[in-house]
Amino acid sequence: MLGVFALAASLLLLDKMLRLFDFVAVEGGPIDVVFKMLGALIPEYASLAIPLGLLLGILLAFRKLATSSELDVMRAVGLSYGRLLRLPYAITLVLMAVNVALVFYIQPVSRYYYEQMEYELRSGALGASIKVGEFTTLADRMALRIEESEDDGRKLIGIFARVANSKGQVLSISAREGSFLATSDDPDTIILRLSEGTIVQDTGSETPRVLSFSRHDLPIDLPAIEQFRARGDATREYILPELLRIGWSDGSDAEQRDASQASFNFRLVEIVMMLLMPLLAVSLAIPPKRSTSALGVFVSIVMVVAYHKVNQYGEDIASLGRVDPILALWGPFALFAALIVWMYYRVAFVPGGQAIGALETVFAKLTKRIGKLFKRNSPRPSIAAPGDAQMSPAE
Repeated sequence: MLGVFALAASLLLLDKMLRLFDFVAVEGGPIDVVFKMLGALIPEYASLAIPLGLLLGILLAFRKLATSSELDVMRAVGLSYGRLLRLPYAITLVLMAVNVALVFYIQPVSRYYYEQMEYELRSGALGASIKVGEFTTLADRMALRIEESEDDGRKLIGIFARVANSKGQVLSISAREGSFLATSDDPDTIILRLSEGTIVQDTGSETPRVLSFSRHDLPIDLPAIEQFRARGDATREYILPELLRIGWSDGSDAEQRDASQASFNFRLVEIVMMLLMPLLAVSLAIPPKRSTSALGVFVSIVMVVAYHKVNQYGEDIASLGRVDPILALWGPFALFAALIVWMYYRVAFVPGGQAIGALETVFAKLTKRIGKLFKRNSPRPSIAAPGDAQMSPAE
């Protein structure tokens, strides 16, 4: 179970990591922010990986018992499926408590921190670097271009800057190398220390002033960065008490109330769904007799992921006020629960019953046909007749 959880969470994070690396590279931010943003997304992905890990952990355990005929022995001595599911349900209740903490408290706060880091990365508050080989505008009065960067940006080579002051005078500065230095007096200003360069000052007359220097400090005003919004402007960022207060308060407007109720019901139905995972696991774990088919593993993953996507769609349309949240979210849950209970009844109480017997039959026939097709197209070894045998040179 823990292995499946780690695998599912890793796959989800790897898919997001590629997009974050591309996003951070385009924005010119530091690489370590990628891992901070991925860390903020772990609670969100864990809320789906935990049910998947629980489902596949129980399913693979019962499948191993079924394929080794140990399950038949347990059933023969009077152990029912309800008795065998006591420990899996104990584990389920513990994981449900963990998921409640995740989706109602930890996930909203971590989602807010993710949005905050993304905003700060776009605005430059996370130390977005000046792109090499391109002109960068700073504080609407300076254009800066750097040819090369070494030592992780600590050493700059081939610098050109064009600065305009309030009097209309323009300074064109070129330097062989330079570096950025922080100032202790004003955090909104940094110093660009230049070495071996020239300053050309355009004073408005016909002859500009030219000055050569060995070292020159150029103060740069950092652009003002607006503060990020407060947590809770998006319904996904509300924790449980806030959802209850906004969703069922007469002081909230209709749009905010619908969104809060949709978010609350979405999170609650995802948690209650975990009670069905042991029944679904047992229903899909037992293959037909004298068969080792793993079709149930594939079907279980498809069912859980598809149901999760249906819930997300139900939350979206309920938050818009088009459908009541009870109908949009608990309606699919009732259908999903009825299907799982029927599948469990077929396996547990119908002699020889199979939850996906028809799918197993179709899958077996399809596998046989594909196997015959490969055998037909595979090259056959040629067998020489006894009279056609060639004599060796020694003979």
